Amino acid sequence: MTNPAKPLSLCLLLVAALATAASAIAAPIVGTDEVEAARARGALIWDVRAEEDYRQGHIPGAVNIDDVLVQLRDARTEDYLPVAQLQQLLGDAGIDPAREIVLYGAKAATSPYFGLITMQWLGGNRASVYHGGIDDWKAAGKPTATDPTRLPTIALALRPNAGTLVSTREMIASLDQPDVQIVDARTAKEFAGDDVRALRGGHIPGAINIPYEANWADPDTPRKLQRKLVANKDGFDLKSEEQLLRLYAKLDRTKETIVYCQSGVRASNTAAVLQTLGFDKVKVYDSSWLGYGNQIDAPAESVSYFNVGRVNNLLNQLQGRIEILEGQIEQLRARK
Repeated sequence: MTNPAKPLSLCLLLVAALATAASAIAAPIVGTDEVEAARARGALIWDVRAEEDYRQGHIPGAVNIDDVLVQLRDARTEDYLPVAQLQQLLGDAGIDPAREIVLYGAKAATSPYFGLITMQWLGGNRASVYHGGIDDWKAAGKPTATDPTRLPTIALALRPNAGTLVSTREMIASLDQPDVQIVDARTAKEFAGDDVRALRGGHIPGAINIPYEANWADPDTPRKLQRKLVANKDGFDLKSEEQLLRLYAKLDRTKETIVYCQSGVRASNTAAVLQTLGFDKVKVYDSSWLGYGNQIDAPAESVSYFNVGRVNNLLNQLQGRIEILEGQIEQLRARK
């Protein structure tokens, strides 16, 4: 006779296993409480800022390899370094993408999100971004440290996940695919071709322009801080889930979503936000407009071209002003 308790026990074990597997995949974006809980679990805390900022004060136990936007990318192309170099760099720092990792920088900085997408690309699924970063940590009265943390060197064998990043060839091939949607995370001027940052300006055909700053509670916060119209960085908080869902309401969460910007950094922020909203297949076009705009035969809309003559004229005008100022300084020195 079949024991009725046995199937029930098997079901309970299956549910527990599924719950454990689900918990192993980290939430893409976390707050201060989640960071504290992660630290208590022994998670790796990664400060992705420049080394000078790190030494001035960081979350205790956080590691640092200097600015990730400099360390992980080719300075000329702004593309990733070869995987072998990334493997060596991360291994020397003791950073294993397979570990639970919390990345942070300044509040709302894009570099932690770039680091997050990098970890996902290199096979990790337990990385998160502390959006509030060192600013929220200090605002909450949490302790900081100035001594650097060094982890033991580890040997890595990284196997990039092909489903995370998109190449220029793959981007062009996806233009005719109805199950693919494209998000341009740049500014409206870049999208319209008025702000040219490659050989030509414009945007990828069919792309929907939603600047990554629109994810913030107040996208105008940088200007307000500069003009001292606000006294804090609260405007950098992410919008509520309901507001974000409205922001991306034109998109289909079941479709493959490719996000791009100028070099893949701002796109990483939007990609993480979309992941939190339940978008299943989010990819980042790593080379973004820097790669696409420089490939002249790639289809584009709102095309404009870089005006070298105008730039040279502006530089000549600037040089003329500098020479006038230098002359005025010399005259003042001679009168003394």
